[in-house]
Amino acid sequence: MLQVLPHRAEHVGSLLRSAALKAARAEHARGALSDAGLKEVEDREILRLIDRQHEAGMQTVTDGEVRRESWHVDFLTHLDGVEAIRPEAGYSFHGSVTNFAIPHVVGPLGFSGHPMLAHFAFLRQHARGMPKMTIPSPSALHFRFGRQVVAENVYPDMDAFYDDLAGAYAKAIAAFGEVGCRYLQLDEVYLAYLCDPAQREDLKTRGEDPETLPRTYAKLINRALAGAPDGMTIGMHLCRGNFRSTYVASGGYEPVAEMLFNEIGVDAYFMEFDTERAGGFEPLRFVPKGKTVVLGLVTTKVGQLEERSAILRRIEDAARFVPIEQLCLSPQCGFASTEDGNDLAEEAQWAKLRLVADIAAEVWG
Repeated sequence: MLQVLPHRAEHVGSLLRSAALKAARAEHARGALSDAGLKEVEDREILRLIDRQHEAGMQTVTDGEVRRESWHVDFLTHLDGVEAIRPEAGYSFHGSVTNFAIPHVVGPLGFSGHPMLAHFAFLRQHARGMPKMTIPSPSALHFRFGRQVVAENVYPDMDAFYDDLAGAYAKAIAAFGEVGCRYLQLDEVYLAYLCDPAQREDLKTRGEDPETLPRTYAKLINRALAGAPDGMTIGMHLCRGNFRSTYVASGGYEPVAEMLFNEIGVDAYFMEFDTERAGGFEPLRFVPKGKTVVLGLVTTKVGQLEERSAILRRIEDAARFVPIEQLCLSPQCGFASTEDGNDLAEEAQWAKLRLVADIAAEVWG
């Protein structure tokens, strides 16, 4: 069967924000630039990024997530019942602390429209390749803070919270389908976090069960995917944190691998494999026929370009556990999970995407 999606050369989604865009967002924040003025700058930036993605050899095209402050907050806080609250202290990464707002559930969850529908429509209108929409997995509204950000007077029963969250996501996914989205990616970083013993201990201290939580999330995701129309390819991205070139978690995929690949109804997995923190390829032995793994072997955290021969060897190593026909190649994460961006120059970003495209052409033709 001819493979259509994912493409052999892929990327996760977010791209570095230009100096002009950052300046425009700062002006908008202090009231010196109107909403329309900011949108005009964002539109120009997205058109430029579309061209650069094509020039780098990418058939998959995103808007770089440049209209967002962060990969998850902007989506979640436009669901019904969710409010962004700026905390006194940020969320700690190894080497940095986040500065973005935290979504809080303050009312019944639902979906009655979303600005990102228009964002995708703009991308689809101008992309010459396959436009991909990226949104956070529904677990992003729970994992980091759990009950602390879910108002007990709204959801005294967490099962009802999960029910309504799945329903809101199903409606959102259906809405993206209605505006022409046929390639959707869920950014599901927390199943990877659940492979880290330290993260699991943190969950225990707040009263969560790290043994049962992976399947709770799997059921939540599957119920959300009920909204996907026929013909929509669903990818799932997994990583261990990506903020200003830092990370949160460590640990290979083994604790969740069998469930991940066989109990969650997605078509493809974008998997972080750029450092030893992600473990070896052995968990890929659980990948069934008909599913694809996109190997995230090129790092977005530093600008130094990987050696082609090293990437080729790692693809061969992965192919010992899953047929090479079920593999693709990408960077391990986006280049700018938040508007801050990772610590590398924009030209290094494009060099890495060109490397991915060149290696993919060499391996798969």
